[in-house]
Amino acid sequence: MAGDPWLDEEQQQAWRGFLAMQTRLQSHLARELQRQSGLSDADYAVLVGLSEAPQGRLRLNELGCELRWQKSRLSKQISRMQERGLVLREECPTDGRGAFATLTAKGRATIEAAAPLHVREVRRYFAEALTPAQLNALTEISAAVLARLAEAEPPPA
Repeated sequence: MAGDPWLDEEQQQAWRGFLAMQTRLQSHLARELQRQSGLSDADYAVLVGLSEAPQGRLRLNELGCELRWQKSRLSKQISRMQERGLVLREECPTDGRGAFATLTAKGRATIEAAAPLHVREVRRYFAEALTPAQLNALTEISAAVLARLAEAEPPPA
């Protein structure tokens, strides 16, 4: 089987089911996040990353690695969010090429208001749709796939 170019029926069903679930769930969550809080999923990802960082501040390259975004995408996103007063871009005093993204008071208030709404949707359409055994199985499945990917991918630059 390992040499076959195609997935068998069971693998195909699992793969397509996973893709459909992931696409529809992400779409639903992004739509509800925008409707309820005015944030895009990219805004939310940046705000979560910064809100969980010490002093609400991360070097841009660290944030980019965490989000798995290209430098240009992160730079454009930070610029848009800075215009809205959610984050600040600050130069690094010890490295002229480096910069920090820092959560503003408005950014912190925004994520603190949006997070409970987002979590409610995740709970309703994901966590509560599964039994405890299914959640445990999914946790194990995710860990196995992520470990396989970690073996195949180069370390972040």
